[in-house]
Amino acid sequence: MIGKLRGKVDAIGESVVIVDVGGVGYEVQASARTLRSLQLGDEVSLTIDTHVREDAIRLYGFATEVERSWFRTLQTIQGVGAKVALAVLGILSPAELANAIALGNWQAVEQTPGVGKKLAQRIVAELKDKAPALSMAGLGGGETASAAAPATSVETNASAEAVSALTNLGYQPVDAARAVAAAAKELGADSDTAALIRRGLKELSS
Repeated sequence: MIGKLRGKVDAIGESVVIVDVGGVGYEVQASARTLRSLQLGDEVSLTIDTHVREDAIRLYGFATEVERSWFRTLQTIQGVGAKVALAVLGILSPAELANAIALGNWQAVEQTPGVGKKLAQRIVAELKDKAPALSMAGLGGGETASAAAPATSVETNASAEAVSALTNLGYQPVDAARAVAAAAKELGADSDTAALIRRGLKELSS
């Protein structure tokens, strides 16, 4: 299975990018958001989700591990396949999707082409409990987690993990730290990471 590709952007189509890796061109399907961030000739590193079927092998590429985690989880919802999951991530970033789910804002998800009201409501309802865990994808090291750790308002491990998770979703470390500090003050010092993430997302969206 291919889990990651690093190479040069050889071509960009409506829904795919060709990544040249050592002279071999890999066709990778990606969200509109990811495709817009690419330029011909750029060096690119994509996290890959490989789908193997009897008649084809399809590669789906993502800028971050968090985005791939959302892609996989969205497909656990009845009525959501790879195409719809990519479309959702093309409209909403992982941070925006987490916000929509935390706030029960199915209207934001409904903006996705091919997603109607009922499916949008199902996505928000069924993923509400999974959103905090998804937003923590990628914890355990790396520049993002390190950048968030020194925030002066972080006093507990749960708060540190919540700040790192929000930073992984794309928020600035100082904003994430401020939101988690507000969440900890409201929920109490013994709040767990998931609760702090949920309340922090609401704080950031207000």
